[in-house]
Amino acid sequence: MQRRILGGTGISVSDHALGTMMLGAWGNPDHDEGVRIVHRALDAGINFIDTADIYASGESEEIVGKALKGRRDDVVLATKAYNRMGKDANHGGSSRRWITRAIEDSLRRLGTDYIDLYQVHRADPNTDIDETLSVLSDLVRAGKVRAIGTSTFPAELLVEAHWVAERRGHIRFRTEQPPYSILARGVEAAVLPTAQRYGMGVLTWGPLAAGWLSGRYTQSTQASDIDLSGGRTAMERHKFDPSLPDNARKLAAVGELTKLAGDAGLTLAHLAIAFVRSHPAVTSALIGPRTLAQLDDLLAGTETVLSADVLDRIDEIVPPGTDLNRADSYYEAPAVADKALRRR
Repeated sequence: MQRRILGGTGISVSDHALGTMMLGAWGNPDHDEGVRIVHRALDAGINFIDTADIYASGESEEIVGKALKGRRDDVVLATKAYNRMGKDANHGGSSRRWITRAIEDSLRRLGTDYIDLYQVHRADPNTDIDETLSVLSDLVRAGKVRAIGTSTFPAELLVEAHWVAERRGHIRFRTEQPPYSILARGVEAAVLPTAQRYGMGVLTWGPLAAGWLSGRYTQSTQASDIDLSGGRTAMERHKFDPSLPDNARKLAAVGELTKLAGDAGLTLAHLAIAFVRSHPAVTSALIGPRTLAQLDDLLAGTETVLSADVLDRIDEIVPPGTDLNRADSYYEAPAVADKALRRR
């Protein structure tokens, strides 16, 4: 497992990170297996673990906390806050009021007295970024947080945050965590170059594109073979239904990528994760297994390096900077999403 420095912090992290969204009710409810997954990842050389308060309503953090007993000092631990954790509108967001409570809740669930990387899970249009950076800076100075970052922020908000931090004397965001895969390359256009320009570490999520690049679908998969009756494919039908043109393009690309992986002597999953790691802006790629078997399969490809010829062929299949389905960017500007902001 290779190591890289996280966003100029001096913190050394593995180039693969363990994402834990699937630990708990959202994926694998077996806490004992969840602990074994964390331990297997640590034993394989992964020292970077990422979770969030919203994952299974805090259950993921609890499982991670159990797994890290006796091993906390050797782990770079990241979590996130923003999503609503209750019915009350103030139990979420990026306000001082909420973050001050959210950090205490996460520390308790994780069984630790500090977080290495505390991230704002999504941009909050209702809170001034000065307010958010102010409370996060206080947490760093209080020793509860070592570094701060963002997740799924557009480039323009990253720039604004850096300018505000400089002008107001706040701790600046050191990392960004964007969705990035062969099928969702939109961040290559502005987010990744912006992160590089400001010396930010990049922790990417979704390298298997919500299962599209896991090997579940093959060259012979037809539109009728995709089950939309339950689970994530039913909840996010607009990202999976092959009758929609954007998803039809994804299915076609998966067929070509499967052939390319086979010609290169790789599995599609190993090709997909190696692609993400090949970008010079990327510090670490998140893998999010639900089972030990899935983790073992992903660990088998951690040393994979793609040749220039393979990377060029990927560019031909999915052009750089392209999201085959715009919904896979996971960010839509409020001015576009809310009609009240664009009509008198």
